[in-house]
Amino acid sequence: MAAEIFSQRFPVDAADIDELGHVNNIVYLRYAQEIAIAHWRARASADMMERYVWVVMRHEVDYRTPLMLGDDVEVRTHVADSAQGAIWPRYVNIHKAGAEKPAAQIVSNWCLLDAQTRRVRRVPPEIIARFAP
Repeated sequence: MAAEIFSQRFPVDAADIDELGHVNNIVYLRYAQEIAIAHWRARASADMMERYVWVVMRHEVDYRTPLMLGDDVEVRTHVADSAQGAIWPRYVNIHKAGAEKPAAQIVSNWCLLDAQTRRVRRVPPEIIARFAP
C-alpha cells in the first residue's frame, strides 16, 4: 500500500513570476515547504506538534514544464514508506491543475528535531503510523 497523498491548490500570482515570464524557481520550493507543513499539521496529533519540529536537510528539484501567471497549481505530497533514523524523504509533485504530468518534482529530506532542545530525534513509530501505511 502506498502512502497517503495529501494535496493543496495554490494560485500563481504576479509576485511569483520571474524575468523569463514563468514561476520563479524559489516558488516551487515554497510550494514544497508549505505543503509539507500543511500535511504535518493535518495529520500530526497536538502532542506530536508540541514535541517535534522538522527541518529540511536537502531539496532535489526536477523542472519539467513552466508554470505561468494565472495558472492554478495543484501540489501533491507523500512521505517515503519509512524513515531512515531521523531523516524522512518527502515527495512533492507540482502540477498545473488538470495536467496529468507534473510541472516539477521535488524530493526533500526532512529531519526530525526535539522541539525544546532542537536535537535530532529518530522518527518514532507513532509518527510513521500516522503518515505511512
